[in-house]
Amino acid sequence: MTEMADQTAPTLDAITIGRSCVDLYSDQIGCRMEDTRSFSKYVGGCPTNIAVGAARLGLEVAVISRVGDDQLGRFVRETLEAEGVSTEALGSDPKRLTAMAFLGIEDDRSFPLLFARTDCADAALCEDDIDPAFIARARAVVVTGTHFSKPHLAAASHKAMAAARAAGRKVVFDIDYRPNLWGLAGAGEGDIRFVSDAAVTARVQEILPHCDVVVGTDEEVSIAGGAGDTREALLAIRSRTDALIVLKTGPKGCLVFPGPIPEDLEDGVSSEGFPVEVFNVLGAGDGFMAGFLRGYLRDLPLEECCRIANACGALAVSRHGCAPSYPTWEELQIFFERGIVTPRLREDAWLEHVHWSTTRRPQWNDICALAADHRVQLEAMADEAGVPRARISAFKSLCLDALLAARHDGVMLGTLLDGRYGRDALFRAEREGVWIGRPVEVPTSRPLRFEGPPSLGAELQSWPPDHVAKCLVYHNANDPDEMRRTQMDQLHRLASAARKARLEFLVEVIGTDRSAGETATADALAQIYSEGIRPDWWKLPDQTTRGWHAIEQVVRAEDPWCRGVLLLGLDAPIEVLEESLARAAASPVVRGFAVGRTVFGAAARDWLAGTISDDEARRRLTTRFARLVDIWVQARQTRAVA
Repeated sequence: MTEMADQTAPTLDAITIGRSCVDLYSDQIGCRMEDTRSFSKYVGGCPTNIAVGAARLGLEVAVISRVGDDQLGRFVRETLEAEGVSTEALGSDPKRLTAMAFLGIEDDRSFPLLFARTDCADAALCEDDIDPAFIARARAVVVTGTHFSKPHLAAASHKAMAAARAAGRKVVFDIDYRPNLWGLAGAGEGDIRFVSDAAVTARVQEILPHCDVVVGTDEEVSIAGGAGDTREALLAIRSRTDALIVLKTGPKGCLVFPGPIPEDLEDGVSSEGFPVEVFNVLGAGDGFMAGFLRGYLRDLPLEECCRIANACGALAVSRHGCAPSYPTWEELQIFFERGIVTPRLREDAWLEHVHWSTTRRPQWNDICALAADHRVQLEAMADEAGVPRARISAFKSLCLDALLAARHDGVMLGTLLDGRYGRDALFRAEREGVWIGRPVEVPTSRPLRFEGPPSLGAELQSWPPDHVAKCLVYHNANDPDEMRRTQMDQLHRLASAARKARLEFLVEVIGTDRSAGETATADALAQIYSEGIRPDWWKLPDQTTRGWHAIEQVVRAEDPWCRGVLLLGLDAPIEVLEESLARAAASPVVRGFAVGRTVFGAAARDWLAGTISDDEARRRLTTRFARLVDIWVQARQTRAVA
């Protein structure tokens, strides 16, 4: 009996069923979609959005849908997996393309929406895609209205609902009414919210008796109830189901009716909404549903379910995109604790930092990086050898060969490479999946200047999303005011450009005045933090044990979500660097190293001079880099034992 109970106990909180597509969001705000120049790519579709939002809130969620066996389909799958959503039941359709939706923000009231769904993958979902045993693994199944608009889609959703009820699970119904997806509006009228239709009402009402929760807006409740008056529609819904009814009321929040519909709807269970500026309404309802599920599936009081749902909706309407705008559970708690600092939530710098930090890709640990982004130093070596500087590019490819040859279990390889001489190596490093940092500074500049085009933001927009913008700044806490102000203004530019491009950034700080004491570097970091600049990474020189402790205190106090510190080498002899790595590895804030000339210095001179072959250069580079990796691994093991 115990064995049977274990087999049938739910291992998932929820399974969402229905649309799964790519959202292409207009980057230009306040114009017609006809005038949009570029779009940002996110995952989309009501149930897919709900799944992402629920996973961010700590629920175990899976999606049943289909995507094409194409680049966009792989993007959807990989994004869901990165968010912690199970894709076990997300099919890949070899005959159809992944669905798309184009979304715009024309003004505070107009949000154009175009669905590109002709014979798309998710619209081909059928009964065969529904496995009752899989359905039984979840506490609840979430079905969405659009996937009842076609007979085969309705059959799939009804099968899932029947399987859920047979297993004693909950059925949650998001009415999700899109008239043009029911064929009631033109292909270009995706933003139309309501068209009355008796046939749709009849179809929706067939669903209601089999639900435990029904969620909808005024318009969605109207189509489900077949009445223009909201209370009359709710009464009609109640006559067909005992389900908990959740009425979303926009900025006011929501009303919940667990029993009879009261004469005054305000007598329903409620929680006030959050007074925030509406930037984008698209996807807010899906965020709301994710929040409600978090409370409902954790058996919280209805008032708390509403509060969580309203907060998730408020955060969603304040940001660009649907799924990317939803909060994590950690972020939500901070939002509740701080309250609304400004109604324009996207301008709350600390909240946005928490959102960014808690939704980034998974943590990188034990990064062993070969820093080959040097330009000035290698140019000097090439000039000394009397060879064209173009030869530097081939040497950087040899460095990447050495890096990849040093793969080690439990170690994440990384590299620093520039676009000037390392372009080919960058392309290959991207394919190999290593951690990549790319420099943006003009080498040796003080005050800091940026390399490349005048617009740093435009440059970063062209980078792959997993590249880290690395910036070396020569900075002392006791720099003259004018120098410090110029440096900080430049770092602000970097931080703004990186966030706009959705890239992580790293600040490398060297040149601190060691005569100022062992905490000089920590003081420099504290000064940068005081400006509101919060790098994802730091790259720092060797410190004393006290110096590392001071740095750890500053980082933990100013940004507990900081990725960490990478140790740099400064061309130190490998024997000296061995001691540095041992000290650094003892600090929990240090995540690895990024060392260059200690590894490649001598090999570069000889190779550029023509005295060693490619193979010999690779051998030397691999040997020295692998030694550093072994030193780091041993130092980490020693720390773990201690």
